[in-house]
Amino acid sequence: MELADLSAVDAVAMFRSGAVSPVEMLDAVLARVERCEPVLRATYSLDAEGARATAKAAEQRWRRQEPVGALDGVPVTVKENIATKGTPVPLGTAATELVPAEADGPAAARLREEGAVIIAKTTMPDFGMLSSGLSSFHATARNPWDTSKGPGGSSAGAGAAGAAGYGPLHVGTDIGGSIRLPAGWCALVGLKPSFGRVPVDPPYPGRVVGPMTRNGRDAALLMSVLSKADGRDHLSLPPQELDWQCPPVKPRGLRIGLQLDAGLGLPVHPEVTAAVTEAAKAFEAAGAVVEPIGPMITQEMLEGLNDFWRMRFWSDFERMPLERRELVLPFIREWVESGADLSGVRVYRGYAQMDAMAVAAERALKPFDHVLSPVSPVPAFDAELASPNNNPLAPFEHIGFTVAYNMSGQPAASVNCGFTSDGLPIGLQIAGHRFNDVGVLGLVRTYERLRPAQPPWPYDRSVRA
Repeated sequence: MELADLSAVDAVAMFRSGAVSPVEMLDAVLARVERCEPVLRATYSLDAEGARATAKAAEQRWRRQEPVGALDGVPVTVKENIATKGTPVPLGTAATELVPAEADGPAAARLREEGAVIIAKTTMPDFGMLSSGLSSFHATARNPWDTSKGPGGSSAGAGAAGAAGYGPLHVGTDIGGSIRLPAGWCALVGLKPSFGRVPVDPPYPGRVVGPMTRNGRDAALLMSVLSKADGRDHLSLPPQELDWQCPPVKPRGLRIGLQLDAGLGLPVHPEVTAAVTEAAKAFEAAGAVVEPIGPMITQEMLEGLNDFWRMRFWSDFERMPLERRELVLPFIREWVESGADLSGVRVYRGYAQMDAMAVAAERALKPFDHVLSPVSPVPAFDAELASPNNNPLAPFEHIGFTVAYNMSGQPAASVNCGFTSDGLPIGLQIAGHRFNDVGVLGLVRTYERLRPAQPPWPYDRSVRA
């Protein structure tokens, strides 16, 4: 195994034993980035010099056996919309005025406190409102499993970086599926934590920060750091001591719901249905009770959310100078402008659908310990498309399985459960009751033991592309 492919858990153990140094691992990661980045275009503001200085300091601490924290010397990337001091936050769009951030956001601050080596920010689409790597500011990000496809979004660069081995730890954000979708399309583990579990600045209903990693153990390790308190998020949960080892959960006796139909949006690809069904059968064979469930949310709920989000963005968009508006990705511009004339009553009713989604998700999960479903109804799509159906007037036809858990605040994770006949990853979503983040990651780790062996990671395809 190349050092760039070390898990975070294994890297820390090797730093401790002296078998590998943080500088050696960083050099391997930066070499991987140099080989793959001309094709994948996953990073923004790569800071090799700053990363080397941080890694050298960590190396000296490990030699003294005095690590500063749980991630001392481990390479990590941070999504572009999470502030890092001194780096502008363009939000994926050329329309943003580039002003250096005055301070680290909560996630970046916790990483630095624990000694993590931040090598780069990762790219995202305009305002984070696409499930693709298209952006008017960044180059188009691509999927390492098939570089003609996108990695998903809006944590697009994080998905590509994780699959290609730009280090073991990547931090994304999620308001409708933006961690889980790219994780699913890139064969990563991605956790949308319970709302408020990880402090966010600024906080916003449904928006969370969470890990994107190659395995459940690393996701749990990263959560042990990200979930630490930060007073800037007035909506965050009270600090809580949790067992972030997240040991595998015994399936025997668990009641698990299986949702194969979102009831709206794009039809589920047959290979996705087959892979998720096989995952459910694996849990059943291990002793769980698996019962099918129907759709959770309605088209009215999804359209109401679309109305509210369009008006939310229009309220900012209309204040931009015309010359800046014209820099926004045309797909996003058309979507935003389509909401300009919505009435106040219609927008309020749309906002109310967020609560309706929350109630629907809570009720659907109530009889069960967990619910399984696809992450996305379809595999990864062409990198040049803004969304699977590429329709700005119906942009959310692929988030029917993911978005309800943002509104309900329940934790939900993606873990790979197979591949299409074309070799594209298929994501299994595992959802749980609110606050049971440890249980969701524990079940992810259980499934990692139940599923068939995974193929090698695909960074070499990126080099050949």
